[in-house]
Amino acid sequence: MGSQEILEQALRLRPDERFTLIEGLLRSLDEPDKQLDAIWADEAEKRLKAYREGRLEAIPMEDIFRDAT
Repeated sequence: MGSQEILEQALRLRPDERFTLIEGLLRSLDEPDKQLDAIWADEAEKRLKAYREGRLEAIPMEDIFRDAT
């Protein structure tokens, strides 16, 4: 069953049932993903090591925020 079919079925639910469904879906997105957290922690360690060894240049925070506007 595809996501479009699921959406169509969900739209046929009563409002309180749709609310329960939405609440459950949103809650599932807030759960931490330990595997993803481990990947990012490893990447952060690699970047820190590269920075300390002079193989990675830092960008000042002010430059990042200035360029974002």
